[in-house]
Amino acid sequence: MAILSKIRQKTLVLILVIAMALFAFVLSGLFDGSANFSGKSQNTIGTVNGKDISREDFLKKVEVAQQRLGQNATNTQVMNRVWDQEVRNSVLGTQFEELGITVEKDQMRDLLKTALATNPQFSNEAGLFDENKLNEYIANLKNTSTEGYQSWVDYEKSLAQNGLEQNYFNLVRAGLTGTLAEGELEHKLDGDKVDIKYVQVPYKSIADSTVKVSKSDISSYINSHRKEFEVEATRDIKFVEFKEVASVDDENAIKNELNTFLSGRLVDETGRKDVIEAFSKVEKNEEYINSKSDIKFDNRFLFKSGLQSQVADSLIKLEVGVTYGPYKENGYFKVTKLIAEKQIPDSAKVRHILIPFIGSRSAAQDVTLTEDQAKERADSLLNVIKNNKSKFPELVKEFSSDKGSLEKEGRYDWHPYNTMVPEFNDFEFEGKVGDLGVVKTIFGFHIIEIEGQKDKSRAVQVGTIARKIEPSETTSSKIFRDASKFEIEGGKGDFEALAEENKYTVRPLEGIKALDESIPGIGNQRQILRWTFEEDTEVGDVKRWSLSNGGYLVAQIVAKNKAGLMSTENASATVLPILRKEKKAALLKDRISVATLDDLAAAESTSVRTASAITMKNPTISGAGKEPLVVGTAFGLNEGETSGLIEGENGVYLVQVTKITPAVELDNYQAAANRVEQQKSSTVNNQLYNALKENAEIEDSRAKSQVQ
Repeated sequence: MAILSKIRQKTLVLILVIAMALFAFVLSGLFDGSANFSGKSQNTIGTVNGKDISREDFLKKVEVAQQRLGQNATNTQVMNRVWDQEVRNSVLGTQFEELGITVEKDQMRDLLKTALATNPQFSNEAGLFDENKLNEYIANLKNTSTEGYQSWVDYEKSLAQNGLEQNYFNLVRAGLTGTLAEGELEHKLDGDKVDIKYVQVPYKSIADSTVKVSKSDISSYINSHRKEFEVEATRDIKFVEFKEVASVDDENAIKNELNTFLSGRLVDETGRKDVIEAFSKVEKNEEYINSKSDIKFDNRFLFKSGLQSQVADSLIKLEVGVTYGPYKENGYFKVTKLIAEKQIPDSAKVRHILIPFIGSRSAAQDVTLTEDQAKERADSLLNVIKNNKSKFPELVKEFSSDKGSLEKEGRYDWHPYNTMVPEFNDFEFEGKVGDLGVVKTIFGFHIIEIEGQKDKSRAVQVGTIARKIEPSETTSSKIFRDASKFEIEGGKGDFEALAEENKYTVRPLEGIKALDESIPGIGNQRQILRWTFEEDTEVGDVKRWSLSNGGYLVAQIVAKNKAGLMSTENASATVLPILRKEKKAALLKDRISVATLDDLAAAESTSVRTASAITMKNPTISGAGKEPLVVGTAFGLNEGETSGLIEGENGVYLVQVTKITPAVELDNYQAAANRVEQQKSSTVNNQLYNALKENAEIEDSRAKSQVQ
C-alpha cells in the first residue's frame, strides 16, 4: 500500500515522532503547551498548533450535531462536543502531516466496505457488499442533491479520520514491546515480599492548631508548583431568586372554585341564570371534566395499585357517585369522583396476529396494505382460525408483524391489566376465555384469542377535576415589582444588607468559567453566565433576569478573577494540609532522638506493629494504609536492618525488615513480558492523545467570538 511506502521513506521522522509521544506519556508533567495569540479575526474561534478553526465551519458542524442529538443536548453541550472533536482532529492531524500518513483510495474502499457491509442498500442478491451499488448511490447524490452529496463527503471524511487514527495508534503500539527484562521486573515487583516491624508516629498526634502556616508559605508553594495551580479566568457572583409561585390567597381561590363544583351553584349574571351542576350529580362525566379540568379525563378502569395517588386508600373506598376532595397532589388541587366499578381479571394470557397497514405505528417500509385491505385480511384469517384453531401458530409465522411474540406463536403470557394499548386491553380483559375477535389499534389489526384470565377483583373508574397551582396575575405582578425594586436598590447600596432586610436568601456562585451554562439549583442559564464575562460588566454590577421556568434572578458581580495562578485564598484548601503535614513531619523528626523500634514505641506511648508479605506492586502496610515511600525504603534494607526516620503519607515511621522472600524464579519470563506489552498498549489507548494535546498549542476563543 502507498501508506507503507511513505512510512518507509520517512523512517527517521516516524521514530522521532513516536519517541516524542512515548516521552510525553512518562514526562507529560514537563510539557507546558501555551499560546498567546492576539488580533485574531472574528471569523476564528480557536487555534490549534498554529492552524485556525473558522467560525463558519465550526457553526455548520454544530448545526449538524444539534440536529443529530436533538433536544437531549443543550447548545453549549453540542458546541463543546464539536470543539473537542475539532481539537482532536487538529492535534492528531499535526502528527499525520509530520509522518506523511494519508488514506489512499484502496484503504478508503476498505473502510467503506467495512462500515456499510450490513447495509441492505449496498448489498447484492447474495447479501454481499456490492461496490457498484455504492458508486451508483454516490453518483446519484452528486447529480440530484448538493446537500445530500455534501453530507456524504462529510461522512467519508469522518471515516478517513478514523482510519488515520487507527493507523497512527497502531504505529505507536508497534514500538511498545515488553522485553524479557521488563517481564522479569514485573514478576519481581509482584512476587518479592518483605515482612516488617514498624512504629508509626501519626501526624494527627500533633494538633493542627499548633502548626502555623502563613500566607507566604502558601504563596511559595504555589510558585514552586505553578503547573498545578494555573487557572482559567473566572467570575464570582451572588444572587437572589424570586420564585413565581402561588400565594396562600391563590391556593385558597383555587380550592374555593373546586368546592363550587362539588356543591354546585346558581348564579344570577346580567339577568340570566348560570347553573353549575354539582359534580356528584353529573351524568356526562367526560364532557363535564374536560371543560373544567387542566388534566383530561381518563376512562380506564383501575385497581387500587393503578390509581397512582397518595389518596388511593380513600378513593378506592368511595361508592359510585361519591366525590372526594379538594386535595393537593403533584402541583394540583383536585376533586375526584368514583364514576363506575366492575370486576376485572388482574391478569390475562392471549395470543394474536398483527396485520399492519400503511401509516400504522411501527409499520415496516415493506408494508403495502391499505387500512381496508388489512381489515379484510384480518377478517379472513379470523374465519380460518374459527374453523381450525390449530392453524394459529402457522398463521402467526406467515402473517404477523409483531416480532416480540413471533417466537412464542404470537403469545403474550400472563400480564397485568392495562399493559397493552387500550383497545387490545379492553378486548382481553372484558371478554371471556376462548373469545376470538379482530381489534384495531394504532399498530394495525389484531386477531386475538383470549387463552386465560386470573383473579377477578374490583376495579374502579374515577374522574378528576384538577387545577394547576400557579400564581395569579396579581401575585405575578407583585413578584416582578419586588425583583425590579431589588435590582434598582441593590445596585445602589449593600446587596446583602438589602436582601437581609427583605428576608431574601442570597446564594453565592464562585469560579464561573467562560463557557459554563448552568447555575446549581436553577438550571441552564447561559445568558446570565455569559453576561459576567462581558467587557463592560464591572464588579458590583447588578442585573435582573427572567428565568425560563418562571420567576426572576437578580445577580451581582462579586469578583472578576484573571487567568494565571490561583490566589492564596483559593489554593489554601489544597495547600494547607500539605504544608501542615510537612511541618508536622519536621517537628516529629526533631523531637525523636531514639534509633530502635522499642525505644521509639516507649517514647511515643505506642506499640511496635508487624506487617507481612508486603509487595512493591501494592505498597500497602496493614494497620497503616498505603505508604509507597515507606514500602520502597523497606525493600532497600537487608534482613534485620532498621531504617532511619521516614516521612510517610500518614505519619513518621521507623521500619525493620524481619524477613525477605524473593519471588520464585521462572525458566521463562515471556508471559510476564506479554502482560507488560498489553499494559503499554492500553496506555496508548488511554494516554497518547492526552499527552499530545497537553503538548499542543491550543487557544480557545469561543467566548471572545461569542459563539456560545
